[in-house]
Amino acid sequence: MKDLTIGLHILSRDPLGLIDGVVKAEGVGIDVAWLTVGGVASDPFAIFAAAALKTEQIEFGTSILPTFPRHPLTMAQGAMVVDKLAPGRLRLGIGPSHKPAIEGTWGLDFTRPLEHLREYLQILNPLLKDGKVSFHGKRLHAEAQLPEPTEVRVMISALRHKAFSLAGELADGGISWVTPPEHIRDVAVPALKDGASKAGRSNPPPAVVHVPVVVSEDADAVFEGAMAQVGFYQRLPFYRAMWVEAGFPEAEGPEFTRNMCDALVVSGSEQQVADRIRQLPSYGAGEIIAMPIMLKDDREATQRTIRFLGELAKSD
Repeated sequence: MKDLTIGLHILSRDPLGLIDGVVKAEGVGIDVAWLTVGGVASDPFAIFAAAALKTEQIEFGTSILPTFPRHPLTMAQGAMVVDKLAPGRLRLGIGPSHKPAIEGTWGLDFTRPLEHLREYLQILNPLLKDGKVSFHGKRLHAEAQLPEPTEVRVMISALRHKAFSLAGELADGGISWVTPPEHIRDVAVPALKDGASKAGRSNPPPAVVHVPVVVSEDADAVFEGAMAQVGFYQRLPFYRAMWVEAGFPEAEGPEFTRNMCDALVVSGSEQQVADRIRQLPSYGAGEIIAMPIMLKDDREATQRTIRFLGELAKSD
C-alpha cells in the first residue's frame, strides 16, 4: 500500500477524544489523522498542537477549514504553530464551504467562491512557503511576514472541474468529499493535470479522496449507517451537481440511494475492503481520507475498521 497514503477521519465530539484518536491512529499505523470542521467544532489547530506533543510521526490534515470566516493571515497563524511543533506534518486543507453554512451560520456573504479561494491561496501560499506576502486583490489584501517559512502543504476542497483545476494550479492537493471514484478518474485527475499544466508545474498534485469505509458484510446496516453519516450531502447544491455529473440523476431527489451508497462506501469482508482500497490508485487517488461508518448494532465495527486500515497502511 506504499503507493497510497491512508488517512483516517478522527471521529469524536470531545476535544480530548479527538486528541486520543490521533494518538491511537498513530499507534495502529495510520499515515495521516484528519479532522473535519463544521460550525463551531473544536479548532483543529489546537487539537493538532496538543497531539503533536503526544505523537512522533503521524501527519495531520484539515478537511476542510472554511476560508470565509478566517482571513488567510489568521489561518497562517494557526498553521505556523502546528508546523513549529510538528515540522512538515501538516496538510492544511481549506475551502469556501457552502452557501447555507456560510450565510446561515456565519452571516457572511457567499459570493464568487472560487475567486475568493484563488486570492486566498495567493496570500496563504507565499506566506507559508516563502515567509512573506504582499498581495492586494479584488477581495483580499495582505502585507505580512513570518519569522521563517513553514513546511505546511496547502490543499483545497474540490468537487468539480474548476476547483480541481485550481488545485492543480495553485495547491498541493485537491480534496474530494463523498465523491465516487469514477468522478475522480474522469473529472478530478484530468482537471488537476490541466491546472498544473497551466501553471507550468511538471507534476500535478494528488487527488485526496474521501472514502467512507467499514469492515462489515451486513449490507443493510452499512446502508443505514451511511444514510446517517453522509446521506444528507446531496441536498447541498455543490454535492448534488457533482453526483448528477458523475452519472447519478437520483441525486436530484431528497434521499441517498443504495446505488449511491454502493458506489461510495467501501464495505465487506477484510479482503473485500482491501481489494477496493487497493483499486483506488487506478482511479487516480493519491491519498485517501477513510471515514469509518458507524453501525448502530455493531459497536466494534469502528475500531475493527481502524485497526484494519492501520494494517493496510503498514503493508507493502
